[in-house]
Amino acid sequence: MAVEILMPALSPTMEEGTLSKWLVKEGDAVKAGQVLAEIETDKATMEFEATDEGVVGKLLVAEGTAGVKVNTPIAVLLEDGEDASAAPAEAAPAPDTAPVSVPFAAPAPVAAAASGPRVFASPLARRIAREKGVDLGALKGSGPHGRIVKEDVEGAKPGVAPVAAAPVAAAETPAPAKVAMPTGMAAETVMKMYADRAYTEMPLDGMRRTIAARLTEAKQTIPHFYLRREVRLDALLALREQMNRGLEARGVKLSVNDFIIKACAVALQAVPDANAVWAGDRILKLRPSDVAVAVAVEGGLFTPVIRDAEAKSMSVLSAEMKDLAARAKAKRLAPQEYMGGSFAVSNLGMMGIENFDAVINPPHGAILAVGAGVKRPVVLADGSVGVATVMSLTLSVDHRVIDGALGATVMKAIVEGLENPISLLA
Repeated sequence: MAVEILMPALSPTMEEGTLSKWLVKEGDAVKAGQVLAEIETDKATMEFEATDEGVVGKLLVAEGTAGVKVNTPIAVLLEDGEDASAAPAEAAPAPDTAPVSVPFAAPAPVAAAASGPRVFASPLARRIAREKGVDLGALKGSGPHGRIVKEDVEGAKPGVAPVAAAPVAAAETPAPAKVAMPTGMAAETVMKMYADRAYTEMPLDGMRRTIAARLTEAKQTIPHFYLRREVRLDALLALREQMNRGLEARGVKLSVNDFIIKACAVALQAVPDANAVWAGDRILKLRPSDVAVAVAVEGGLFTPVIRDAEAKSMSVLSAEMKDLAARAKAKRLAPQEYMGGSFAVSNLGMMGIENFDAVINPPHGAILAVGAGVKRPVVLADGSVGVATVMSLTLSVDHRVIDGALGATVMKAIVEGLENPISLLA
């Protein structure tokens, strides 16, 4: 029985992707767990594995095809010895009979048909079930996402599945209408304005579309307010230099950004009410300090997350950040590595920017914008004038999650950690 392989949802927010590269060809025998293709989501290029064994009967989507919707058939897998004519000529929605569509990401709930709910099972399991007279509807699958596999059928006894209870009618309360977000000037209007000027039209890729949608949502729906502080970095720079000398033999080199991440993580533990995210109709207060860090990549940015940052040593945190940043630039992060977190850091100081305001990345409660450290005249503790390296910090805060006084408290804790960096090592 032919099985249609569907475009998988490789992250919770993925709606479509680009089939970058096939790693199999028609006629190849494949095993469960074998990588079939590389698929580019809005954030990363990820490997897609088979969950069944069989023979590739037909590739329905060509390499390089963009905008392939999730759950669209992309290939057909045949049982060993099955004729390739069983494969459909083109991608199309499949009925409950052969070929059987098998989503490789968690399937959405399927409404029960008159003959019962759809059953997801491997081709081999279906064949054994037919031979043994086993009703697949009576079995609970042990395969990925509850799929029925060979072992489930082999241990089953012939029989008839119990009659499914009639589905309960859905409440007739109408769903609230979605409010359309303003999209700005239409493309045609803008292009007419520049009709007499030379320009190059740049189509939006998945990453840029996602960035545009999320940041538009952020500025339209999140009530931002901003808190600004300056921090003197001289003690931190001296400690960093001393630590890097001691760590040189181990190949470790700490950055100022590593200290900033650690300071934010420690501050969130000291002010736990600020370690929170907005969840629509409630606030989720996190226990660990999971700090996201903005990393610029070609065509956009990632925010990989350092999980449990408060519990990691400076050398471990630094090594993890370097690894995440390198894989972010190569677009090789897994979704769980760039999703989540309660707080973010965006550092443009390394590019010479002295201060700026960052946009909150929902559902985070806040984001810290970090400017460049600049030598300035300052009034010292004894009243004399001296020179210090001063860095500007701006905390963008979601007022639904964190009020002004609470934001000021967590900002104070961040500054204290950076000005007394030895406390971050305790």
